[in-house]
Amino acid sequence: MTRKRIRENLYIILFQTNFHEEGALMEQADIYLERMEGRDATKRAKAELKDRFQSVLEHLQEIDRIIEEKAKGWTLSRLAKTDLSVLRLAVFEILYDEDVPNGVAINEAVELAKKYGGEKSSGFVNGVLASVAKEADA
Repeated sequence: MTRKRIRENLYIILFQTNFHEEGALMEQADIYLERMEGRDATKRAKAELKDRFQSVLEHLQEIDRIIEEKAKGWTLSRLAKTDLSVLRLAVFEILYDEDVPNGVAINEAVELAKKYGGEKSSGFVNGVLASVAKEADA
């Protein structure tokens, strides 16, 4: 599975977290992974997705704090769930995934926002992530 497909599937799993209790998140991820089909859905790809999802969850409080801080005037509860999920994934990649350059994390997040978000999502996501990356690089 390509990095892009892994990222998109991880986005989908993260999106689902908005609608489930904290205690059920890993169970929901497992259900999603069990239902994955196609030649890309190898055991290795599913294991990587699960590992990355667990890593995001481990850092979720810090990620959410940073998003709320950088999304000036917006609380997490007011953000579109699509935008919040994209931001969570990208902030995780910027701060905790050394294999993903910040520019790639931002570009891929903007593409996900264009695909899944609203008309202004990509600009909003880009602005928040630019602020996160700038501080991370400092």
